Amino acid sequence: MVSWIISRLVVLIFGTLYPAYYSYKAVKSKDIKEYVKWMMYWIIFALFTTAETFTDIFLCWFPFYYELKIAFVAWLLSPYTKGSSLLYRKFVHPTLSSKEKEIDDCLVQAKDRSYDALVHFGKRGLNVAATAAVMAASKGQGALSERLRSFSMQDLTTIRGDGAPAPSGPPPAGSGQAGKHRQPKMSRSASESAGSSGTA
Repeated sequence: MVSWIISRLVVLIFGTLYPAYYSYKAVKSKDIKEYVKWMMYWIIFALFTTAETFTDIFLCWFPFYYELKIAFVAWLLSPYTKGSSLLYRKFVHPTLSSKEKEIDDCLVQAKDRSYDALVHFGKRGLNVAATAAVMAASKGQGALSERLRSFSMQDLTTIRGDGAPAPSGPPPAGSGQAGKHRQPKMSRSASESAGSSGTA
């Protein structure tokens, strides 16, 4: 575990940050020699990082594996050994030069296929999204119409119940003032005539 932590720190600091800073200085100073030197280093470091992804899985049990990684990074960076320049000139450059046309053709084909696949899947995704949107809208509209229909039926029922005319017919007997016995009123003239006859 300690070896793994130390190796990761060495690769991060001395294998990545240190070369990145000196690459910046080479670009700033426009020194072609330094620029080419660090470009060769980054090509080798990219291959090293790719290989490291698999070797960390299958060879991590190997004795002194992480120590060998630290030594390899130091060998690549050392101005005395010039490991990155040596590997590039002896192995990488001749291999890439002989296979450059095939690699370019593969990259062009992969680019075209990836673009076609992206367009194809993009169209399919848009079709699926449009279909889902239409189905959701139709379902929502159907539910809304059913809801409105139920509301309108309830409103009509309420209106009919509230505005129903009162039943016609005579009021029930014994209710209110209609049930009371009313005596007939005598006219004023009749009462006066009765009074005059009494005095006579």
